[in-house]
Amino acid sequence: MYDVVLLTLGSERDAPGGCGSGGACCGGAAEADTGKASQTDTDPTSQTDSGKTSQTGGDAEHCATERPRVPVLACADALTMRGARVETVTARSDAEIDAVLARLDGPARPDGLTWPDPDGKTRLVVASASDGQLRAVLRRLVRRYAPAPSRRPADLPGDRTLPDLPPVAVLPLDPARGGTQRDLAAQLGLPRDPAAVAAAVVDGTPRRLDLLRNDAGSVTLDGALLGAADDAGRPLQWRARVEVDDTILTDGDEPLLACAVGNAGGYATLDDVTLLTAPDPADGQVEVAVAVPVVVRSPLGRKRVRLEVRRARGRAVSVLPREGKVPYLDDGVEGELTRKRSWWVEPGAWAVWSS
Repeated sequence: MYDVVLLTLGSERDAPGGCGSGGACCGGAAEADTGKASQTDTDPTSQTDSGKTSQTGGDAEHCATERPRVPVLACADALTMRGARVETVTARSDAEIDAVLARLDGPARPDGLTWPDPDGKTRLVVASASDGQLRAVLRRLVRRYAPAPSRRPADLPGDRTLPDLPPVAVLPLDPARGGTQRDLAAQLGLPRDPAAVAAAVVDGTPRRLDLLRNDAGSVTLDGALLGAADDAGRPLQWRARVEVDDTILTDGDEPLLACAVGNAGGYATLDDVTLLTAPDPADGQVEVAVAVPVVVRSPLGRKRVRLEVRRARGRAVSVLPREGKVPYLDDGVEGELTRKRSWWVEPGAWAVWSS
C-alpha cells in the first residue's frame, strides 16, 4: 500500500518571515529560494516582482493555519480507510516543502542528478487554498528535478527541460472556487470532496498536463493576465511587444488594454470580452491574446473605439514592456513586469491524480 503525505502550506501568521512571506508558500509574489539548491546553473528569482492591483482584482490568499482544516482531516480519514499510511505536514518555508518532496526521489543515478522515482510508493496530496499555493509546490518540484543545461541527460525528451514530475493530488480547500469563480481544479474537473480525492490518490491514474516555465525561474499552471485598471475600474492603456513563436501580435507602438497568456482557461475572459477561445492544458501549446483599442469612423465620420482581440498559439511567448511597470496576475499571484518575460511550454511535464 501507499504512503501518502497530505501537505498544507502554512501562513505567515504562523511563522513570520517564513512560508507565505519570503517563501511565498501562501501564493504571494515573492519567491525567494530558501530551500535546497537547484540543479540549474543560476537562480533568476533573486529579484522578485512586487504586487499591485490587476484588472481582475484577485483574491486575498486563504492561508492554512496551525490546526489542520476539516477537509484535510476528512481526506486523511478516507485515505486511512483505504489502507494508506497517511502523514499530514504543514510547511512554512521552501525548505520544509523540499523535505517533503525529497520522499519522491528515485534511486541514485550514475550522472548524480536528483530524479523522481517513476515507481515510488509515496504519493503527495497538496491541500490547496488557491492556485498560487499549488503553483508554489510545483515550482519547488521543478527546482528539485530540472537539470542545468550543462548537465542535460541523454534520456530527457528533446522538447523538455525537465523529466516527468511526480503526480500530485489536489485537495481544494475553498469550495467557492469550484463555482462561478473557477480555480484550476474546477477547470480540470478534479474531485473536490475529500473522499473522492482519496479515491483518486489510491485507485486513480495520473493525468499528464502541460507546464509553463518562465525565465524568471517560476512556473505557471493556469495562465497570466497582464494589465491594470484605475480606481473606477476603467482599463488603463500600456504598451509592450508581444510575440508568440514567430508571430508578432503587437510591436509595442500601439496601446494595449490586456494580454492573456493561457495554459488553461482561468483568464479566458475579461468582463464580457472573450480573450482566449480554446486554451487546453494538454495540447502542448500556449494560447495568447492581446486586446487592442482601435479607433474607427462611422459612415457619418463619427469616431468610436472598437476593441480588437488578436490571438495566436505556439510553444513560447514573450512580453517586452515598452514603458513603466505592467501589473499582472499569474495563477492568481500579483506582480509587476518591468522587463522582458518569456514563457515556454513543457508538454506533459506535470500530472494530477484523477479518477
